[in-house]
Amino acid sequence: MAEDPRTLKSVFQAAEGKRLAVEGSYEMTSPSYQDDVAAALQSYEECVQIIDKISLFSRNESLEDIATSDLPYLLVLYHIAGLLQKVSSSSPLERKRILVSTREAYERFLHLLESYSILSPQESKLFAEYNEDPMGFSTIATKDPNARRNAKIANFKAEKQLKQKLEYMRSSVRYLEDGGDEEAVRELYLANIALSVHTTFQGLEGINREAEVLAQAPIPLIPQHTTVEEDERRRKESIDNDDYSEKLDAPLRLQASFKGPLLSKEGKPLQPFTLVGDRQQLQRGVFRPGHNLPTMSIDEYLEEERRRGGIIEGGGEASGRQPEPDEDNMEKADAETMKAREWDEFQEANPRGSGNTLNRG
Repeated sequence: MAEDPRTLKSVFQAAEGKRLAVEGSYEMTSPSYQDDVAAALQSYEECVQIIDKISLFSRNESLEDIATSDLPYLLVLYHIAGLLQKVSSSSPLERKRILVSTREAYERFLHLLESYSILSPQESKLFAEYNEDPMGFSTIATKDPNARRNAKIANFKAEKQLKQKLEYMRSSVRYLEDGGDEEAVRELYLANIALSVHTTFQGLEGINREAEVLAQAPIPLIPQHTTVEEDERRRKESIDNDDYSEKLDAPLRLQASFKGPLLSKEGKPLQPFTLVGDRQQLQRGVFRPGHNLPTMSIDEYLEEERRRGGIIEGGGEASGRQPEPDEDNMEKADAETMKAREWDEFQEANPRGSGNTLNRG
């Protein structure tokens, strides 16, 4: 190597320490959580720069050409992807950008392993399926519910077996990273890489599922401070595009799904109906300033108009009907009798034509 490997080793150990602290019993609600995630990311990014600078990995080499002590550095991109998933975001758009960076880190990790033929035949096939349709990739291709359930169980068991194997190897003296048997340590590193590959495919599938949810999220409106000149320019452009009108709204029409009269003789609606204008006109006017939404139902409106005296009831056949007198209501009967007497006295005092003085000589 052209550079002192201890430099890369020290930076990598520092990054590992920060990552393990974040992934351990760390409280995600802690104020310093995001700061520690960012610090771990920065350390791993520094590892990437050193690896590229010293050309630690080459596509012209095979797995046997990589020193056992250098195998953990194959996981730098994988750890970067995992930490990116923990970065908080304040908006769906920002989260989408994080997912793009995470996907890129996962892809670079798999391409690196593929160049060294580290992926198993099954993993290589799965990676080829991903490259054909990254956005639609799923570790479970079938849509059959039972088959999907069985595939999920198989994935869970495979991951559990890999973790149990790692736990056993790390607890054995033969697999101690410092001072252990080199072949055993190499086997330990490769087992850790195998588990990381399994988790990577699960992570890529999870990114696609989350991206589908984010695609349905509404795009927030960004408030803009405009000048009077800009507002006037936009108003004129709207007029030219026939999207704006200073005229009063056109008369509304009634839209109903039935035929016949809308109101009964008593003024009650016979069927529900909606007051609408032109469909395109309504679409343009929904977000226009000053647009008024309905505040009462048709029944409430008619009742209010009737209370105000704005509805003339009767007419037609109803005008010839006389209400049946209530014989038990003596007070109302007396009032009607007095009213009739007063009208008779008025007619006697004012005979027909007595007020017409225009034709008198």
